[in-house]
Amino acid sequence: MAKEFQHSKRIFINNIDSYSSKYIAKYLSTCAVGGSLEEDEGEEENKVSRKDENVEDDRFQIVGTVRNENEKVKSFALEEYSALSRDELLQRLMECDVIVYNISEDAEVTDEATWAVSALHSEMEHFRSPKMFILVSTVMTWAMTKPADPDDPEVPLIEDDFRRKRPHPSFKEQASAEKLVLKLGKTKKSKLSTYVVAAGLQYGMGEGVFHYFFKASWLGELSSVPVFGSGANITPAIHVYDLACIVQNIIDHKPKTHYFIAVDDSKNTLEDIVKAISYVLGPEEVNKVSRDDAHLTQELTQTDLDQLSLNLRIEPVLLRDMFNLRWVCESGIIENIDSVVEEYKQTRRLLPIKICLLGPPAVGKTSVAAHLCKHYKLHHITVKEATEEKIKHLEEMLQQSDGENENDEALKEAQELLDSLKDSLSQRGDQLDDENVLRIIREKLNSKPCRNQGFVLDGYPITYEQAKELFFDEDMEKDPRSKLLPHNKKIIPEYIFSLDATDEFLKERVRNLPQSVAEEMHYTQDEFLQRLSTFREANTEDDTVLNYFDELEIHPEHIEISNIDDTENRAVIEKIIEVVGGAMNYGPTQKEQAEEERKRAVERHQQLIQEAAEMELIEAVEKARMTVVLEEWNKNVKEVKKQEHELLETRSIPMRHYLMKYVIPTLTQGLLECCKVKPEDPVDFLAEYFLRNSSED
Repeated sequence: MAKEFQHSKRIFINNIDSYSSKYIAKYLSTCAVGGSLEEDEGEEENKVSRKDENVEDDRFQIVGTVRNENEKVKSFALEEYSALSRDELLQRLMECDVIVYNISEDAEVTDEATWAVSALHSEMEHFRSPKMFILVSTVMTWAMTKPADPDDPEVPLIEDDFRRKRPHPSFKEQASAEKLVLKLGKTKKSKLSTYVVAAGLQYGMGEGVFHYFFKASWLGELSSVPVFGSGANITPAIHVYDLACIVQNIIDHKPKTHYFIAVDDSKNTLEDIVKAISYVLGPEEVNKVSRDDAHLTQELTQTDLDQLSLNLRIEPVLLRDMFNLRWVCESGIIENIDSVVEEYKQTRRLLPIKICLLGPPAVGKTSVAAHLCKHYKLHHITVKEATEEKIKHLEEMLQQSDGENENDEALKEAQELLDSLKDSLSQRGDQLDDENVLRIIREKLNSKPCRNQGFVLDGYPITYEQAKELFFDEDMEKDPRSKLLPHNKKIIPEYIFSLDATDEFLKERVRNLPQSVAEEMHYTQDEFLQRLSTFREANTEDDTVLNYFDELEIHPEHIEISNIDDTENRAVIEKIIEVVGGAMNYGPTQKEQAEEERKRAVERHQQLIQEAAEMELIEAVEKARMTVVLEEWNKNVKEVKKQEHELLETRSIPMRHYLMKYVIPTLTQGLLECCKVKPEDPVDFLAEYFLRNSSED
């Protein structure tokens, strides 16, 4: 049989970086060829370990196209292709034994899928071995089909009703593609066999069409999760790995039937599905929103809204008769909501970060906690704020009841608790007794927001006994082989940071606080010294709160603070972020990104203004300097010229004296004589005159 399997090893899947195709490809990459032909003897019989090199050749080899060529290569894919021409793509398809085209998510792929099956059909004579083409379509091609029994609308449609199915108006192309695939598969089945799988709305792993509801619930920003329309519509669905298992069975079994419906056994309404998601992951409330308003939701496309409005009773019959399915969620999403939610969290790495900050008063726990909460999007828990929040919640709860249902047990308990909290605060000077504090903090830690995103527990618990009581889990079975104390793993912090500083450092820090801040934080001299002394005494024994975490093998990270100038504790924050690592959330929202971009734009604008002002100042200073230099230069030049003039004057005095004594008198007489005589050639006259006088002299 191994030789027969050898013909179905290389599988092409389109868009293996999209939700549905990715998990189909990932699932098939772990499956042994022919694995679904054996009777169900456990999941491991069907899947092949990647570490086992001896059986690597028996595993399906996955190749496929990707839309985003910049993404890292998928570990489950042997080859990835992007931006191929149709000739290049056909060449790749010809190299494969099985071609899977998934059009259940994206209608734009339908044209390529119909081209691919047509191109393969035209090349059948050149096939070296038989090929199989599987079209993963959608039950939206059944959306407008009339009920199987007009008198009993609860009778579901089945595969036998295929010929009278009617598609949703937006899914006519997919319906045409289904017909074409089935038609081309009838020509020469020994060369090209074709199959169509009409898949329900897919869920599981990182989530697809239902992702909006998971995300809205996990974020906890809404008081209730919206349900679009009445929510009474029956929503056929299937776990994405169950869909992948059906594809695997088709590849292995090569059935004679060529059209399959792929949905689970559930007949859940959309409202029930959203309620289940909200109950486990979110605020436990839903509200109905009109379909017109649903278009305002930017995270849902028109295709998503069309699928979520589907109302269809449909049931697969052939799957159970023909295939050996190993269901992940046979009974549907609601029955398996806990495991589906856990898949969602693990796949998207939406894991809570749980931090506890401990240390003496004024060491900076609260400011550090606030920064960490902003950086990681966590919830800041202090005894004071948690108490105030609880009291406010109880008061609002009682006010909303407005005297109605006075006998309601929950209202009575709320009133008793509120009275107890207020009495304790009044008797103990704004401080609660340990029992009430433990109850409030434990409730806060168990809240959905803290369970989803995580928290920073600020300055509590203080003692070993408080920690033991706070994190105790009575449902946890004591393992006789384990030395660990029973504790609630869902709320126990993963990271313990013990901040510390010398008493002198802390006193100096408090002295530098404004009086109003010191009074608000109870850091006046007497109060602070008393609190500091109490803390030191509580942490000198062997059974400190840090010892409790050590016993659970959650070893505290000790951070010493000594820089008085680092008022914002930046060094501490950087150290903690280095230990904790990256955030595990959705990252910034569009609004936060826009706000961050706006801040960056303002900062850039201010920087440009500052740079322009600095440049203007530099130019003004340089201009003033050059003016002074020029004035000094001109002054020096003037002085030099003056000195040169004086020097020339001094040097010319002997010459003038000589001329006045020996030249000027004779020259003057000669000129006078010349004027009297008025000779024709005055120059010759003067020359003769000077020679004559010279001879006489």
